[in-house]
Amino acid sequence: MQSSHDSSTKDGEDKDVEADEEPETEPVRFGWVTGVMIRCMLNIWGVILYLRLPWITYNMGHLVMLPLTRGFLFLSSGLTWLIIIMSSIVTSITGLSISAISTNGKVKAGGTYFLISRSLGPELGGSIGLLFSFANAVAVAMHVVGFSETVKDLLVETDSIMSDPVNDIRIVGVITVTGLMGIALAGMEWEAKAQVVFFFVIMVSFVNYFVGTLIPASPERMAKGYFSYRGKSDIFLENIGPEWRGETGSFFGMFSIFFPSATGILAGANISGDLKDPAVAIPQGTLMAIFLTTLTYLAIAATIGSCVIRDATGSINDTLGAGNFTGGECAGLGCNYGWNFTECTLAGTCEYGLANDYQTMSMVSAFSPLITAGIFAATLSSALACLVSAPKVFQCLCQDNLYPLIGFFAKGYGKNQEPLRAYALTFILAVAFILIAELNTIAPIISNFFLCSYALINFSCFHATITKSPGWRPSFRYFSKWTALFGAIISVVIMFLLNWWSALIVVGIIFVSLAYVTYKKPEVNWGSSVQAGSYQMALSHAMSLSDVEDHVKNFRPQCLVLSGPPNFRPALVDFVAAFTKTVSLMICGNVAEVSVYLQTGEQLRWLNARKIRSFYNFITTGNLRAGATSLMQVSGLGRLKPNTVVLGYKHNWQTDSPQNMENYVGIIHDCFDLSVGVCVLRMRDGLDVSRTVKAQGDLAHLFSLPVPTGLTLLIPYLLTRRKRWSRCRVRVFLSSQIANAEEHREEIQSLLNKFRLGFNEVVVLPEIMWRPEETRSVPVDKPYPLVLHTFLQKQFHG
Repeated sequence: MQSSHDSSTKDGEDKDVEADEEPETEPVRFGWVTGVMIRCMLNIWGVILYLRLPWITYNMGHLVMLPLTRGFLFLSSGLTWLIIIMSSIVTSITGLSISAISTNGKVKAGGTYFLISRSLGPELGGSIGLLFSFANAVAVAMHVVGFSETVKDLLVETDSIMSDPVNDIRIVGVITVTGLMGIALAGMEWEAKAQVVFFFVIMVSFVNYFVGTLIPASPERMAKGYFSYRGKSDIFLENIGPEWRGETGSFFGMFSIFFPSATGILAGANISGDLKDPAVAIPQGTLMAIFLTTLTYLAIAATIGSCVIRDATGSINDTLGAGNFTGGECAGLGCNYGWNFTECTLAGTCEYGLANDYQTMSMVSAFSPLITAGIFAATLSSALACLVSAPKVFQCLCQDNLYPLIGFFAKGYGKNQEPLRAYALTFILAVAFILIAELNTIAPIISNFFLCSYALINFSCFHATITKSPGWRPSFRYFSKWTALFGAIISVVIMFLLNWWSALIVVGIIFVSLAYVTYKKPEVNWGSSVQAGSYQMALSHAMSLSDVEDHVKNFRPQCLVLSGPPNFRPALVDFVAAFTKTVSLMICGNVAEVSVYLQTGEQLRWLNARKIRSFYNFITTGNLRAGATSLMQVSGLGRLKPNTVVLGYKHNWQTDSPQNMENYVGIIHDCFDLSVGVCVLRMRDGLDVSRTVKAQGDLAHLFSLPVPTGLTLLIPYLLTRRKRWSRCRVRVFLSSQIANAEEHREEIQSLLNKFRLGFNEVVVLPEIMWRPEETRSVPVDKPYPLVLHTFLQKQFHG
């Protein structure tokens, strides 16, 4: 049975199809707690929290600590907090922007892609849909690899290695992602229940950790660098300063590894189609999740940096009073507590402490298996959330049909329209990145993808506000266009600071996909802020032109083409478009006896299909001359109004009625009365193809009735700038008496040289003053030469 979603139009947002009958089973819908807040918190409490936060604290200071496989680095507690706060600022601003966008109208399936595409249009929306889907698929691999690292460590401790450490990560990772795929395919209801279980396990592990920091240190734990709070601030102060070690020993090196932990704020928005009320759930759940997880990160970083030193041996015999201490200077903070870790500290061979032990949180906790359970829950829940998000976002993108070859993945199955085909694609991508088996390599890859998403979300909010679109009326008011702009800018800056070449790749992908959608021009209308901005910009420029005085240097022919329906006289329309395209204004005018309003769309589509940049205007009246005169007066806007009228040559002037002839000549005289130039195009076989509606014929002559000399020369010059006319030779014909023909020819040649037009051939035609003869000078069967003929009356002025 076809769903209402499938039967909806491409516009999706604007045209909803209501089902005639109630569905047999209602799809599962979630509130703001289980649908957004818990989902976001689980995704933020991912692999970084347990496996990299203590190591970052060690490298940058006592707020975060993360061990690296190729080296270690300490982040001072102050710098660690700075990293957390920086990430929180970016995500908080983005959360405010998401809240504003999600409360501005109905939010459907598609999550981040839906929000951006309906705000900024299909060009940028399509780009971010591709990037965000890919980023979530890679994030699945990142979290699964984090889980597999922990399993690998357990296998090493129990001497149960299957192959080697790297291949064990790959084997465990593929098995794990397969199991998660089974949960996802079971449906959103089962996936949500699994997330609640994961949330409970993580909360228990947090309580277990904080209780452990209060338990007095035993000798075994002291040997591993844990001394509890001890009532002193020595450890806290020691870990305040950074100690950079290894290849990634830099502030932004650490930031690039930590930031993926902050990318979970979109987990709730990504399942917008499965929420009861997205406009309520997304703001409340997202902002609450950001607040609570930020507190968690700050608390863990501060506590672990206050009770664990950076280097320790793990040997209970390394005390100052032990026989192995031969005297001399003791190095390291452990000396203050009666422990000697000097040898391994100086040699860089310590196995424990913040700088060296991945499992520091387990060592600090009251019961270490609960931390392991927390790691499993955090990594698996985050992986599951990304595994669900990527297919749903990609399915929505495919349903909008913006790109070729992806429509296959648009199909949904079941009451929730599950994207099974997109699930299969996500699974393949995740497995491919799991085979890398290196968490520190995968994490920086996705940072820039998510940062780009944040930048566009914030820019969407800023742009919608600054363009003052009447349709921008979010019910969420706690945001500012300037904070949104700041969020967009800082996201882009961080992208390049983290990894400039990766940022360039992301920007390149956006520009390529943007160029494709712009060229394709999909038939969608989402009322985006880009449309509002285009209108505002056009209105502003049109108004500013009103204050600009005309100048001969800026003169350009702004043509009103009396074409009737444009597809009735394609040669006339094509000819004018050849010298007005991207240069000046062109309006196709139609004088009709009955209203042709319903045909306006058809005529505009015909013009677009021929890539003609022209407006179309019509007037309903029973008199051709009166209608043409009205079009001359009312067409255009401000300075953007016609100064030249182009019409076809009247071939049947000998047989047509006197009334029609009078109207035709009267139109020309009316143009002069209105100070408008006149151009008449003559074709051998005529211009009107209304009977066949098919373009035919080639250019013969362009006659210019008495109009300003500059316009007569400007039109052929503009034509020669086009590729199809570039090789045509321009001949200038001059009407003059035989007596002063040479004098006039030299004057015109001098004028052409002064204008730098490149016209060198001037022909004087004294015969133009003679009376008409019965015979023709050119045989009927002789083709016209491929030459642009410009005819100048002798009444020129200098």
